[in-house]
Amino acid sequence: MAKKNANKKGTTPASIARNKRATFEYRFDEKIEAGLSLMGWEVKSIRAGKVNLSDTFVQIKNGEAYMHNCTIVPLNTASTHVVCDPTRPRKLLLKRRELDRLAGLVERQGYALVAISMYWRKGAWVKVEIGLGKGKKEHDKRADIKEREWAIEKARAMKK
Repeated sequence: MAKKNANKKGTTPASIARNKRATFEYRFDEKIEAGLSLMGWEVKSIRAGKVNLSDTFVQIKNGEAYMHNCTIVPLNTASTHVVCDPTRPRKLLLKRRELDRLAGLVERQGYALVAISMYWRKGAWVKVEIGLGKGKKEHDKRADIKEREWAIEKARAMKK
């Protein structure tokens, strides 16, 4: 008999946090999965759900990618001998080829790297989904709002 909570192929990973504002502000051409280099107190806080990804962006400096403005609030029970900085830049774990390609696109073609979501992979690994995209214009945002409202009204009409 199979386990009830067995992770099957094709199922979505356990989500920790999403940056909903990013999908409204940017049009993403590509999405990349990256690992995170974290401290012990950060993992405990993430398990407790104390993460905020709003206004989070990725910067490539000296051949390494860092995630800025990600707030991980420390728990009250965190150890006293560790200085907890909730908004410190966190190193992203990407392959050299990916880093070089992303750096080229950001520098030459004006793309932005934005953190879209954070989730658990294989139970113990924290992963971040990074979006490579360009900012939307005001008329694009209005069109998205119209489409969303039309979908809601259509669903209401079909329900009745």
